[in-house]
Amino acid sequence: MKTILIVEDEITISRVLKAYLEKAQFHVEQAFTGDEAIAKYDALNPSLVLLDVMLPGKSGWDILANIRSKSACPVIMLTALGQINHKLTGLNTGADDYITKPFNAEEVVARVHAVLRRPAIIEGYDVKYFGGLKVDFRAHTVTLHGIELSFTPRDLALFLFLVQHPNQTFTREQLIEQVWGMDYEGSDRAVDLAIKRIRRALENWPVTEGEIRTLRGLGYQFVAYEK
Repeated sequence: MKTILIVEDEITISRVLKAYLEKAQFHVEQAFTGDEAIAKYDALNPSLVLLDVMLPGKSGWDILANIRSKSACPVIMLTALGQINHKLTGLNTGADDYITKPFNAEEVVARVHAVLRRPAIIEGYDVKYFGGLKVDFRAHTVTLHGIELSFTPRDLALFLFLVQHPNQTFTREQLIEQVWGMDYEGSDRAVDLAIKRIRRALENWPVTEGEIRTLRGLGYQFVAYEK
């Protein structure tokens, strides 16, 4: 049974989400402040975090940064702030999804199921080396000069897909459909943000060994020199 940590200071909302998630066969834990959220995250190692932005003490952004500093655990942001800049902030900081209040609890459960879907094992691939970059498809890990790089599950799935199809160009729409699935309901802008985060993770990978290229008006492609 997978554990979901709900970080939400509005008790009524937290209770409703807990009830719906437990009905969907999840084990649910709750936190109501930023400090409590970090402590429970470290103690529980949850499968996913539902994280409110406005919290007493540390904000949701602070908690997300703390989680991303040590884990690729999926995080779905919950907030009453519906402005596009807040959504982009969440996605650019490493959130896996973003839901604006008020929301339907059944929709939240559906989003949780969607985010928790792991990338399928890529048949016919094991480990590939591109200079100092090592991509292990079966372990779902990426290391650079022996140091494992941190990706969110969604970003990792996107990167593995591009590496699986070197020198092929994919539009945002193709990447959403083939990597994240047709049930993905976010903006295609999320692809650009994911590519930006991936490039940041690969910033110490020399361009002489490879890169993710942007083909203006066409899409993205992975170009590398396999060794």
